[in-house]
Amino acid sequence: MSTAQYSMNSKKINAECSSTDLEKEESLSRQNPGDNAQEGVSAVYEAKSQLINEYLQTEIGFGRYQWQLFILTGMGWAADDIWLQGVAIILPQIELELKPVRVEYATMALFAGLILGASTWGVLADLIGRRLSFNITLFIAGVFGIAAGAANSFTTLAALIACLGFGVGGNLPVDGAIFLENIPRSHQWLLTLLSVWWALGQLLASLIAWPLIANFSCASATICTKANNMGWRYNFYTLGGITFLMWFLRYFIFNLQESPKYLLAKGRDEDALKVLQHIAHVNGKTLSLTLAQLQAVTGQNIATKTPRPMSNWQIIKRSFSSFSLSHVKPLFSTRRLATNTSLTIALWGLIGLAYPLFNGFITLYLTTHVSDASSSVSTTYRNYVIISILGVPGSVIACFVVDWSRKSQSRFSLGGRKLTMAVSTALTGIFLFLFTTSTKEADILAYSCVTSLTQNAMYGVLYAYTPEVFPAPHRGTGDALCSAFNRMTGIIAPAIKIVTTPASGEASQATANGPIFVAASLFLVSAILMVLLPIETAGKAAL
Repeated sequence: MSTAQYSMNSKKINAECSSTDLEKEESLSRQNPGDNAQEGVSAVYEAKSQLINEYLQTEIGFGRYQWQLFILTGMGWAADDIWLQGVAIILPQIELELKPVRVEYATMALFAGLILGASTWGVLADLIGRRLSFNITLFIAGVFGIAAGAANSFTTLAALIACLGFGVGGNLPVDGAIFLENIPRSHQWLLTLLSVWWALGQLLASLIAWPLIANFSCASATICTKANNMGWRYNFYTLGGITFLMWFLRYFIFNLQESPKYLLAKGRDEDALKVLQHIAHVNGKTLSLTLAQLQAVTGQNIATKTPRPMSNWQIIKRSFSSFSLSHVKPLFSTRRLATNTSLTIALWGLIGLAYPLFNGFITLYLTTHVSDASSSVSTTYRNYVIISILGVPGSVIACFVVDWSRKSQSRFSLGGRKLTMAVSTALTGIFLFLFTTSTKEADILAYSCVTSLTQNAMYGVLYAYTPEVFPAPHRGTGDALCSAFNRMTGIIAPAIKIVTTPASGEASQATANGPIFVAASLFLVSAILMVLLPIETAGKAAL
C-alpha cells in the first residue's frame, strides 16, 4: 500500500475519532473523544492507540515476537501458581520438622509478600515502564525460593517465603499487560489461553512434589529431623531453580522491548515507533507507519522534540518525585467506569478469598473427607496430580467460548467475557457444595477434578478481562489494585483455617467443611456480580 494511501487512512481515522459515534471503532472506549474521561484516556492517546492497533492488525500481525512473548509471560503466570501450590504442598512436613505454633503462618507470610509485590510492581509498571518489572520479578522469586529451602527455623522460612512472594506477586499484573499491549486485536483471545500456564504451574508443582515428598519425608514428628525430612527442601530447591531459569530466559535470551502503548502514554512517540519496527522485523514484516503519520493523526506538531532517553534510575527518580493518584483517579472518572472498576476489584477480592480456602488446604480435605481409602502420602499426592491435570483443559475450553461474540455483531450473542466468567464461577461454587457431601474417594476425586476445571476456566477469563478493561496508561495500576486486593483477602484464608481447626492441624469432615461452604458461597456471589459488569470487552481492540 502506498504512502499516500496510508496518509488518507490516517486522516480517515482522525475524522472518525472526532465524530460522535465511536461505537463503530473496535476499542474499549466506545465513546466520543469528548467523553474519553469515561475510559480514563485522552483523545490524543486514544487516536494514536487506535492507529497502532490498526498497524498491529494489518502489517505486524501475530508472529515470532508474540509467540516468544506468549511463552515468557506464560512462565511468569506459571511461577505464580507454582509457589502458591509449592508452599501449600510442604505444610505437613514443615509442621513435623520445624514445629511452629501454627503452620498456617507460612501461608500468611506468602500472601503478605504477594500483597506488597502486586501493589509495587503493578504501580511501577505505569510509572517506570513494563520492562524493568518484567525482568526483575522472577529473579527475586528464584533467589529467595532457593534460599527458603535451606531455612533451619520456621521464622526464617516464613521471612524468606514472604520475600519470594514479593517477587512472584508482580507477575500477574505486569505480564498480562505486556502481552496484551503487543498483540493484534484478532489474537486477544490468547490472553485467555495464557492462563493455561497458570494451570500448568500447579501441575508442575504437584508432579515435582509427589516423588520428592513421598520418598524423602519423615513419618512422624518424634523422629523428624532435617536429615530424614529433606523432601520439602529438595522441592523448594527445584522450584527455585526452575524460577531462576525462567528469569534467565527472560533477561538474557529474549530481547523484550518496552510496551509501545506505555511509550505513547508518556509522549515518547518516536520510541514507540522504534519498538513497533523492531517487532515487525522479528516477525519478518515491514512497517510502513512513520512518525509523521503517527503525530498527524491528532494534528500534533511533527517538529516536537522527542524526550531524551533516560536511565532506569533517572526514570525512577522522576516518577516518584511527581507521584500522585494520577493513575488511580481515571479508573473512577465517571459512573460507568467507576462501577466497572469497583465491581472488578470486588470480584478479585471475593475470588482471592474463595480460591485459597479450598485449594490452599486441598491435601487436608483429600484426607479428612475420605473414609474408604488409603491415607498414605503417596496416594494423597497422586490424587493431587490428577486434579492438577484436569485443571489444564479449563483454560482451553474458556478460549473456545470466550470470543464467541466476535463472530456476531449482536449484543446478545452467546459467549463473551462476562457470560463465560459467570457460568464457570457459578459451576465452581455448585461443585464445591457437592464436594462437602462426599465421603468416598472416587466422589471426592471427581468433584475436585471438575472444580479444578471450572475454576481454571473462570480465572482464564478473569485474567483476560481485567487488563482489557483498563486503558494502557493506567493498566498497570488497575491490575495492581485488583491483584493486591486479591492477595489481601487471600491472607484471610489461613486465618479462617486457624479458627476452624485445632492447633494440631487435624480436622474432622464436619469441621473441614466450614471453609468450603464459605468458598462455595463466595463463588456464587461472584457469579452474580460478573453479570452486573457494565463493560464487555470481547471482540474489541484494547487501548
